[in-house]
This record gives sequence, structure tokens and C-alpha cells, in this order.
Amino acid sequence: MLAYLIRRFGQAFLVMAVMATIVFFGLYAVGNPVDLLINPEADLAEQEETIRRLGLDKPVHVQFGYFLSGLTQGDLGTSFVHNRPALELILSRLPATLELAFLGILIAVVIGIPLGMIAGLKPDAPYSKVIMTGSVIGFSTPNFWQGLMLIMLFAVFLGWLPAGGRGETVDVFGIPVSFLTWDGLSHLILPAINVAIYKMSLVIRLTRAGTAEVSLQDYVKYARARGLSPVRVVGVHILKNIMIPVVTVLGLETGNVIAFAVVTETVFSWPGIGKLLIDSIGLLDRPVVVAYLMLTVFLFVMINLVVDIAYSILDPRVRVKRGKS
Repeated sequence: MLAYLIRRFGQAFLVMAVMATIVFFGLYAVGNPVDLLINPEADLAEQEETIRRLGLDKPVHVQFGYFLSGLTQGDLGTSFVHNRPALELILSRLPATLELAFLGILIAVVIGIPLGMIAGLKPDAPYSKVIMTGSVIGFSTPNFWQGLMLIMLFAVFLGWLPAGGRGETVDVFGIPVSFLTWDGLSHLILPAINVAIYKMSLVIRLTRAGTAEVSLQDYVKYARARGLSPVRVVGVHILKNIMIPVVTVLGLETGNVIAFAVVTETVFSWPGIGKLLIDSIGLLDRPVVVAYLMLTVFLFVMINLVVDIAYSILDPRVRVKRGKS
């Protein structure tokens, strides 16, 4: 197991090094942030001072060297726009995105797995067809339109929930969270549902396919022949054996939500890292965009590592194979 972890961390380091190179030079080729950051009416001396202060007067390979040097020390540069360390700026927005992502995934799991198992156990039942039709609709609906419809229904017509913003927060170990206050939770519900609908549809279809396949296996038939209760057969023999593909997809989808919840955060004015990214791209705030992408790569690497460890817990055969390797 230790050798496996060392190998995975080595792969993670290589991936982050390659991504750092691609991200830096890709953003350097996009445009010149000076055109947006400097007042057009500023004189030449002011323009040169701003360029020098931002470090944009140096050749690109020198800038890249400074970037790599700072990266090894956890310094991803200072925001051109906010004049704050880019990593600090992103981390200040990260709790909001994590709240949104984890609540959305939780809703998808709590609702999607039972519905998928119901549809898999009784595939020809009318309610199973309704469930699968709903999952197709969840796949097909554009995320931004879905968010706007949620706002129109629950915020405008019914007036039950607020249309946007994060609401009241409380600090837990210095981290602002909104789900511990009713006002914050009410602001969180709609964007979390918007995130959850697509994920729920995915979970339903994966669970349904896995349940239909596992139900035909000999060990399930033997468990039923032994007289075990349907709850035990489903909860132990079927559920545990369908969780590996579900855990795989949920791990990747959690990373996707954290990294790319841009549409939902924009529609609901949710102050997370996705909205920060859109604003930073519009202003060509290179340090923030680079820091965001590097943090995204790191999150995906760590999520994949956690998923692999979860494999070994769910399936003992994985542990055996790793031990032999």
C-alpha cells in the first residue's frame, strides 16, 4: 500500500508540473492584462510603472521561472485586480463552493441511489419507467435554464426561497459556513438542487444498471434461497456490489462540481470560486486564473486518490492485487 501511495504521489507531481506549464503559457498567449488594468488616459510613465510593478516587463521565461519558484513555496502570485495573494483570494471563496458541491452530491446520493435500486429491482413496473424518464429529463435539461426555472418557480412565483446570494454565515474554526443558519440554508437550497439534478440522473442510471446486473448473480439467488429478508439481500448483497462504479463516478463528479460550478454560481450569484474565475478571466487576472486551475488539478488528484482507497475498502480483491504488485 505504501509503494502504491508513493507511486500515486509521484504521478500527481508529474501531472501538476505538466499542467503548470500548459496553464501558464496558455494564459500568457491569451492577451495582455495591461490593456484592461491601466487607464487609457494614463501617461507613459504611469503605464511603465504599472507594468514593472506587476512584473510584466520581464521575458516570459523569466516570469515562468518566478512562477515555479513561488509555486514550490505555496505562493501563486498576487492578484492584479484585488492586490491580494491569489491563493488567499481563492481559499476565501472555496468554502462557499464546497458547501454547494457537497450538498448537491448528498442530495443526488440520498435520492438517486434508492430510486435507481427501485428501478433496477422492478424494471418493468410503471413507477420504474417514470423514474427513468425523469432521469432522461435531468440529463437533457440545460443547467442554466434549469436554474432560471427554479428561481422563477420557488423565488418569484411561490416566494419560498431567495433567488441568489449566500445569506447569513457563521464562522466555524474561522471558516464562514451558511448551512448552519436558516437564512444561509435557504439561500443554499436552490443552487444545490440545481447542481444535484444532473448528478442525481447519473446516479439513478448507474445504480439501476448495476442493480439489474447484480440481481441475476448466483450469490444473490443463493441469499434469497437461504430465506434472507429482502432488506438484507438488497442492503448487503446488492448495494455493496454496485457501489464501486457509483463511487468512481461520484468522485469525479464531485471534482467537476467543485471546479466547474461556474454556471450555477453565476445564475444564483453564489460567491464561490467559479464566479471568481469568470470575473478574473474577464479582467485577464492571470495569477488568480493560474491559482484556480492549479488548485483544481490538485483537487482532482486528491479525489482520485481517495476514490482508489475507497475501492480497496469496498472490494477486498483490490487490496489483494495491490499487495501482490
